[in-house]
Amino acid sequence: MSLEKAKKILSEPIQSNEIEWRVQQQTKSGDKIIIVPYINNRCVMERFDKAFGWDKWSNEFTEVDGGFICTIKIEHDNGFIIKSDGASKTKIEPVKGGISDSMKRAAVQLGLGRGLYDYPKVMIETTGKYIPNWAEDRLNKMVDMINKGQFKEYIAILKQK
Repeated sequence: MSLEKAKKILSEPIQSNEIEWRVQQQTKSGDKIIIVPYINNRCVMERFDKAFGWDKWSNEFTEVDGGFICTIKIEHDNGFIIKSDGASKTKIEPVKGGISDSMKRAAVQLGLGRGLYDYPKVMIETTGKYIPNWAEDRLNKMVDMINKGQFKEYIAILKQK
């Protein structure tokens, strides 16, 4: 596959099933959480397989003080493209989480998921510290609207009906 076609596949909008959300912080008042989207590792592997073929890319992990560096190497007609990025060990499953995060960050270096940085700030009205189940469908709909260019808000506040 040509690099232009591969670049197009990697830069296609991220779909709701390729996104995971995490709580970034709870507001000082304690009545809202702020969440951020990120790509999941299955998204990285599936997009790279589609863009380059399962046998034309590889990843390598190096443990560094407090985390991991992931290097992704892509073979193409004119040689190789190599990009690296790192992440800290995570609080839950430190090794697996750190490896996964470093791979997702390296994939962003290659263009995958960069559009997520342009997403609106998302706040959910809840006194809990986790994303409530009722918000999932609304988040998926928001992603679909963003991908269609129909969501222009700078801040999205989700309230339970």
